[in-house]
Amino acid sequence: MRLFALLLLLAGTGLCAPEVLQAQVPAAGPAARPPARPIRVFLDCQQVDCDMDYNKTEIPFVDHVRSREDADVHILVTEQSTGGGGDEYTAAFIGVGRFAGRRDTLRYYSRQDATDDAIRVGLARMFKLGLMRYVAGTPAAERLTISYAPAKPEDAAGTARQRDPWNYWVFRARASSFFQGETSSNSIRLSSGISANRTTEDWKLNLSLNGNYSENNFEIDSATSIKSTSKNYNATALAARSIGRHWAAGAEASASRSTYSNQALALRFAPGVEFDLFPYAESTRRQFTLRYNIGVNRFKYDEETIFLKTRETLLDESLTASLDTRQPWGSVSLSLEGAHYLDNFARNRVELFSNFDVRLVKGLSVNFFGSVSRVRDQRYLPAGGATPEEVLLRQRALATNYRYFGSVGLSYSFGSIFNNVVNPRFGGSGGRTFFFN
Repeated sequence: MRLFALLLLLAGTGLCAPEVLQAQVPAAGPAARPPARPIRVFLDCQQVDCDMDYNKTEIPFVDHVRSREDADVHILVTEQSTGGGGDEYTAAFIGVGRFAGRRDTLRYYSRQDATDDAIRVGLARMFKLGLMRYVAGTPAAERLTISYAPAKPEDAAGTARQRDPWNYWVFRARASSFFQGETSSNSIRLSSGISANRTTEDWKLNLSLNGNYSENNFEIDSATSIKSTSKNYNATALAARSIGRHWAAGAEASASRSTYSNQALALRFAPGVEFDLFPYAESTRRQFTLRYNIGVNRFKYDEETIFLKTRETLLDESLTASLDTRQPWGSVSLSLEGAHYLDNFARNRVELFSNFDVRLVKGLSVNFFGSVSRVRDQRYLPAGGATPEEVLLRQRALATNYRYFGSVGLSYSFGSIFNNVVNPRFGGSGGRTFFFN
C-alpha cells in the first residue's frame, strides 16, 4: 500500500504536463528582447530515434546544445503507435530562460510503410515549424524564407474524410531467423507471426498468432554431443472499449504452448476494467492506470506436475498499477502487479518493474532499469525436474522463490555547451563480425 501511495504522490505532484495544443500558438508571455545570438535548442529525444546528425544539418539557424540548462528552447519528443500501424510523434516546445512560460505542441504522423528517411524528414519539418516563433526575433530571421506549395485539386479533394475500405483494420505478417556457428557449436532461432489490429476512438481490437523455435547444438568431444530445442506458440486476442476520458473495459483471450513452462496447452480468458487518473489523451506525457482482471485458465501439461496434475482448470485475479511520465527532467516508468489463484491465495505472484532516466543536475544523469518478483505460483513445474543440460541451457523453468534483474548507470558530461558539428569520418563499422551467446 505504501508503494501505491508513492505512485499516487508521484502522479499528482510535479507531473503537470503543459497545455496540449495542436498547431496552435498560445499568447506570448512578456515581450523578450531580441537576442543577438542564435537561439539555443536542446533536442530531447531520449525515447525516440531522431537522427541527431540529420537535424543538425537541416536546422542550421539555431545552436544545438547538450543540456536543457543551456537552452532557450527545450524540445521534448515522445512517440506512440497509431491504429493504422504508423506512429504519432509529439514535440513539446518548452521555453526556458527568457522564453519561460511559452509552450507549444505539434504532432507528426508517420505512415505504416514510412522509411527511416521519410520519418526524419517529417520530424525535422515539425521542429522547424515549431521553432519559427522563437527564431522570428533573432538576426537569423533575416536569412529565412517561407514558401508555400499550393495544393493540387486532387490533393485538396483528398483532404476530406474518405471512406476507409479496410474499416481501420491493419494486417501484418513477419518472419525472421538468426543463426550462428563455429567448429564445436551452432544455433538457430526462427520466429514468425501474423496480426490483425483495429483501433478507433471507441474500440481497440488486437489479434495475433506467433511462433518461435530455438535449437542449440554442442560437440563436447568426438563421442559426446548435446542438442537442445525450445518451442513456443501463442495466439492472443484483445478487445477494449472506451468508457469516457478515464475508464475502459475489455477482455483478453489466449492459447499457447511452451516447452519451457511444461505446458502442452494453456487457454485463458480474462475480462477486466481499467482506470486512468489522467485523461487518456495525455498518455504521451503522463499516465497512471489501475487495471483489474479476473481470469479462467485451462492447462494441459507435457509432464505430470509437482502437484500430480496432468491437466487442471484454475481461476485467478490480478491488480496492476502503472505510472508512466515523460517530463523535461527525464522519464519514469513504474509498474506493480499482484496476482493469485482463487482456490489458494498462497499461490501468488508480486512483481515490481521500474525504469528511470533522470537528469539530476546540469550534465549529470542517472538511469536505472530493473525488476524484482516474489514467485509462489509455479504450478506447472514437472515432477521429474530438469536434466543438467536443460538447466545449463535454460530450456526448462526451475523452481524459485524470487526473480530479479537490474541495470544502473551514471553519466556526467562537461565542457563546450555546443553540439552543432557533424563529422562522419571513421564512423563506419569497418566490416566487423559479431557473435552472440
